[in-house]
Amino acid sequence: MKQTLLIELLTEELPPKSLARLAQAFYDQVQKSLFEAGFIEAATEGRWFATPRRLALQFADVLTTQPDRVIEKKGPAVTSGVDAAGKPTKALEGFMRSAGVSFEQLEKLNDGKAEYFVARQAKTGEALSVHLAGFVEAALKKLPVAKLMRWGASEIQFVRPVHGLVMLHGSAIVPGSVLGLDSGRATRGHRFMGPGGAIEIGSADDYAPTLLEQGMVVAGFDQRRAMIRKQLDQAAAKRNLTWLKDEALLDEVTALVEHPTVYEAGFEAEFLAVPQECLILTMKANQKYFPLMDAAGKLTNRFLVVSNMAVADPTNIVEGNARVVRPRLADAKFFFETDRKTPLANRVEKLSKVVYHNKLGSQGERVERLVKLSGTIARRLNVDSVQAERAALLAKADLVSDMVGEFPELQGIMGRYYAAHDGEAPAVAEAIEAHYKPRFNGDTLPVGNIAAAVALADKLDALVAFFGIGQIPTGDKDPFGLRRAALGVLRILMESPLPLDLAELINDAAATFPAGLLATSFEVQLLDFMLERLRNLLKDAGHDQRLVEAVLALMPTRIDTVPAKLAAVKAFVALPEAEALAAANKRIVNILKKAEGSAREVDVALLQEAAEKALFAQVTAIGPQVHSQVTNGDYSGALTVLAGLRGAVDNFFDDVMVNAEEPLIRANRLALLHQLAALMNQVADISRL
Repeated sequence: MKQTLLIELLTEELPPKSLARLAQAFYDQVQKSLFEAGFIEAATEGRWFATPRRLALQFADVLTTQPDRVIEKKGPAVTSGVDAAGKPTKALEGFMRSAGVSFEQLEKLNDGKAEYFVARQAKTGEALSVHLAGFVEAALKKLPVAKLMRWGASEIQFVRPVHGLVMLHGSAIVPGSVLGLDSGRATRGHRFMGPGGAIEIGSADDYAPTLLEQGMVVAGFDQRRAMIRKQLDQAAAKRNLTWLKDEALLDEVTALVEHPTVYEAGFEAEFLAVPQECLILTMKANQKYFPLMDAAGKLTNRFLVVSNMAVADPTNIVEGNARVVRPRLADAKFFFETDRKTPLANRVEKLSKVVYHNKLGSQGERVERLVKLSGTIARRLNVDSVQAERAALLAKADLVSDMVGEFPELQGIMGRYYAAHDGEAPAVAEAIEAHYKPRFNGDTLPVGNIAAAVALADKLDALVAFFGIGQIPTGDKDPFGLRRAALGVLRILMESPLPLDLAELINDAAATFPAGLLATSFEVQLLDFMLERLRNLLKDAGHDQRLVEAVLALMPTRIDTVPAKLAAVKAFVALPEAEALAAANKRIVNILKKAEGSAREVDVALLQEAAEKALFAQVTAIGPQVHSQVTNGDYSGALTVLAGLRGAVDNFFDDVMVNAEEPLIRANRLALLHQLAALMNQVADISRL
């Protein structure tokens, strides 16, 4: 019999920033267990619910009893399972004990690689009640929880204390115990708007409607999120304003309320004299408010509050929230006014007392390196190196300001405001903020070459420093954000674009460190790391993997040329000659791999066959043109010219024996292939196509 299954865990307030992730992980684990045990089909529909005080799952068409099954267990290979006399080895005996079978009951199977023993047992289907509590317990243990709690006198642990368990199959309670609680059908409604006592869930299908009607709880996370978004839109529209979109904050407030209602509040207009980034951050981070912006994107003194209460007269809620935010805004105003009394330049000296890394010295020492490297990069770009060096000198000074001390997220932003207040050049002030960009995937890039020079210096210094002392990202561990720094460098070089050589930039950065501090030969490892990030970046952007591999096979260090090369190779692949030339190129590569040490200069006197003479003549004729086109960035033109070699290449391989018996003739033909390969693979490794 198939019916809807409901599981609900009633808890104390769960962590809001991870609520949706917890619920999804809980759902995935239980769904997997139900499917593997045969209680649901692979396509069975289900959903999860999550509020501040509950995690719940609902699955349709769950069987009361699982089907009868044949359990198959794979054992040791036949070669290691029996000895020379044909008797079971200790390994096979252990397997038979664990599987509960005798030697005579074992079967043999061949998977194409080896023959192995298999134990098969017919198993009668068991009731859902036998397994469900175990499934739930196992799923809870696998949730992505950083820290567990214990409550009461027991040793039971979970992310928050648990006070109720509902497990219903249709209208029937599924007996079982989870985290020390016996299952039932009683839950609780809204902490303030609900009935106060227990709410009985009649059947699994009635869960969400019952909670809403009797308990004033909107159980669906996505439903509450949509309600909040709609109310924010409506409240902002009443004043012809827009609320500041922040999907992470929207998720967080959704996880903080069970029945959302949006109210509007405000603060004194005098606080608008503080940079709006400060006010926005304190409202969002500390109070979970949504700031209201005017048509020009400027902050107003109004904001929206998502409350967990729907009341006829919200005056107390509105005034209470306005009263709570006021001291926060006053702190921001105080920090801003106090910080401006000390010029940024006067703060630089304090950075010598701020540790950057125990092996890499202080922030002050790092700033000295950034100044040198920013100047070098600016000169490579033919822009004002004095302004780039000034921006680099001041770039980290706001780290020792009161505002950034309170709100680290504002580093760079406050530096720009303070630099402008100090009368620094506009390009310097802008570069101070922009040197952190791009901060995240999809973020904007620094505007202008001075800002780009400082941004590159900041990221390259970190990459060279940590690779140079062996602190290289492994697996998902990247404590110093080196993957983000690498992607930032690549995006700036490629998307700006900037005509800079990545290998030279790495060497420039390494030259700013004291002799002997960095390990030898780390540059190769760092360049490989960055090209691997570039590979992923290009694939994520939707580029054909074959084209990416062909271009990156040449280890390009002029990252700004990569998009044009990809476009040229894409156009080349569409030509009728492309497939044959790619195949020929692969053949050439394979031939040359087996012919190490052959001559690299073609001797015209040793050319015998008409086909090899014709190929040499054509290669010689178009070589200068192709080289010029590649040098000038006309990659499509170069590949189009190379496509004209197809006929000569085909004739060469049809009519000429490369590995001739005469050593000089053979060496000369290999030299011709070397010359041909070098000509064809200046834009990309055509053989990869």
